[in-house]
Amino acid sequence: MKPNIHPDYQQVAFHDTAEDSYFIIGSTIKTSRTIELEGKTYPYVPIDISSDSHPFYTGKQKALASDGRVAAFNRRFKNLASK
Repeated sequence: MKPNIHPDYQQVAFHDTAEDSYFIIGSTIKTSRTIELEGKTYPYVPIDISSDSHPFYTGKQKALASDGRVAAFNRRFKNLASK
């Protein structure tokens, strides 16, 4: 590897503000904020949504029951086929 061309890879604390949970993940993100968790100081990055709060991962998503175009066409013109 060439020296001095790669970003600094470090452990970063991401804070999901919607669920008030923290993730310690390796990242190259740069931030001036820090936080102390479990006796260690990490760079701190607040995020709005993560797998802890996203409806797809929590199972709280709303599934829309909508038919396709073919079903809508058949429902609309079903009386014309019988004549």
